[in-house]
Amino acid sequence: MAFINENYTKLPGSYLFSDIAKKVNEFKAAHPEANVIRLGIGDVTKPLPSAIINAMHAAVDEMANASTFRGYGPEQGYDFLVNTIVENDYKARGLDISADEIFVSDGSKSDTGNIGDILGLDNIVAVTDPVYPVYVDTNVMAGRAGELQANGKWNKLVYIPCTSENDFIPSLPTEKVDIVYLCYPNNPTGTTLTKDQLKVWVDYALQNKVLILFDGAYKEFITESDVPHSIYEIEGAREVAIEFRSFSKTAGFTGTRCAYTVVPKTVMGYTKTGEKISYNKLWNRRHTTKFNGVPYIIQRAAEACFSAEGKKQIKDIIDYYMNNAKIIREGLASEGLQVYGGVNSPYIWVKTPKGMTSWGFFDYLLNDLHVVGTPGVGFGPSGEGYLRLTAFGTLENTKEAVGRLKKISI
Repeated sequence: MAFINENYTKLPGSYLFSDIAKKVNEFKAAHPEANVIRLGIGDVTKPLPSAIINAMHAAVDEMANASTFRGYGPEQGYDFLVNTIVENDYKARGLDISADEIFVSDGSKSDTGNIGDILGLDNIVAVTDPVYPVYVDTNVMAGRAGELQANGKWNKLVYIPCTSENDFIPSLPTEKVDIVYLCYPNNPTGTTLTKDQLKVWVDYALQNKVLILFDGAYKEFITESDVPHSIYEIEGAREVAIEFRSFSKTAGFTGTRCAYTVVPKTVMGYTKTGEKISYNKLWNRRHTTKFNGVPYIIQRAAEACFSAEGKKQIKDIIDYYMNNAKIIREGLASEGLQVYGGVNSPYIWVKTPKGMTSWGFFDYLLNDLHVVGTPGVGFGPSGEGYLRLTAFGTLENTKEAVGRLKKISI
């Protein structure tokens, strides 16, 4: 008799965005005439830039020629991509990251979930609240989260509230933790930490032997000079932090799939007897055992993101999305709604009017205005009373949606 991992049975029946899709599809089936505008899930709408497409075409042609055909590649990523990442994302900012500290993968969602494979089950995990659901759900799957309580929290996780009351700046835990997830610019709130604010967390981790799992998927959307693009800009972070980065939102790779994780050799974990072990060594073993590498064609596409032409085209796309964010942010603020984010991030975090619940506001927008957002409570208990909107739609749909949102009458 084969037994299951019973931790999976503790999870809610479906993933947040599956619930949203079900509601939207049911509404569209009942109202086929409705023009529903989706500002919910964070998927991009602009096509891949020509520099990337051209690189992919060239790589496809290579695969058709026996002399340039590629089979299995290095699981950690081809040297041409890894070295390009080192030069453009780290050395260009004066940061000391080596090629053997970078691991190319098919997405940050995968890596932030899979990193738990090398972490002990006895670790106490802290998450900011609200939070990207993958961090929580994968710890539930592993058995670190305990049991789900009536208040929406898992009893073995430590929740760090980030709301308008504390300007979305997480306070240091008052209880012992071993691992903390930080995502900045933040998903879902769109808010950021300055270098000084992030230094507080790095110093805390150094003093308490805490591992920081830092999700920097939205770093290319940063516009303000005092917001770090990498946690390694903070002194000491190479001793305590693993960083996750993605091409998905930066270059439109949501359907192309490429990301990378940085695991400095100086970040150490501990055995129960106190022996230090490099997480880099453990992640390399996990990565090469469970992953066969990102396809050659995709890695050539990722490399093209760093060409002069690629950088310009990607910047144009990011500027397009950030203009959408400005339209949403300013449009809703002009109607008296409390809005956050949208300055260094494509996400706008909206306080629901008149004390409405997150799902109540979601239902109102869908049924009355035919606009789809994401209920804040789906990201954690502290997300109740908020709704997330994204700037990844078309300019035309964004303007139309904001026009409808200005008609809110509750």
